[in-house]
Amino acid sequence: MKRKAKDSNTRATAGFTLLEVVVTLTILGLILLIISGAFRLGLSAWEKGESAREGYEKVRTISRLVCQQIKSGVPYKIKTEKAEGDYVAFEGTPHSLKFVSALPIKAKQPQGFVYAIYEFQEGGQEGGRLVYYEQRVLNKNFFEEKPNEELSVSLMEGISDVRFEYFRREDKDKNRTEAWVENWNAKEEKELPKALRITITSGDKKGGKEDVPLALLASIPANRYEEIVAAPTRFSAPTLKR
Repeated sequence: MKRKAKDSNTRATAGFTLLEVVVTLTILGLILLIISGAFRLGLSAWEKGESAREGYEKVRTISRLVCQQIKSGVPYKIKTEKAEGDYVAFEGTPHSLKFVSALPIKAKQPQGFVYAIYEFQEGGQEGGRLVYYEQRVLNKNFFEEKPNEELSVSLMEGISDVRFEYFRREDKDKNRTEAWVENWNAKEEKELPKALRITITSGDKKGGKEDVPLALLASIPANRYEEIVAAPTRFSAPTLKR
């Protein structure tokens, strides 16, 4: 009887030790699973943060170039076949901008004045994009011609909105105060806006996951057209006739 009781106690002790091993392995497995999940979550958050940072830096770099080109805008006067008289080549809407600048973005070296077009195009699930056109000012009808789609460049993608606003100076003769407006027609204004404000919003507008908008301000020093008349001198330089 004593021997049987001893054997029973030995089997009970051995079974209890095996149970402890199983429980311990289970707990270790859960701990490793939690650690692995936390590591993957942290890595995913780091990758998203790096991607967002790179995207933000890209937007800032492109925005800086756009602002520099806008600041180099010139009140270039043209006279086309459709227009009754000459007017300043500039047209602005809430989602597009057309103007003449002395600073090219695509060309590596300055090649004279360039005709620049910025246009926001809405997209599908991937979001909208900011498209840019640039060409040299070579003919008098360039402002009324449709831009060549093959020359377009996508500056920003995956954005929900790009909005342009134009600062109108005070005009006491017209009883008009200074204000930001959504449209600018240089044929009526007879000049360029004093400044531009660009608001870029990234993220998904439909999904309600828009980021904080990035607002940029660019002044246009040469916003008014001035005729340059040379005073007569005693010795004048020879002129070239074409």
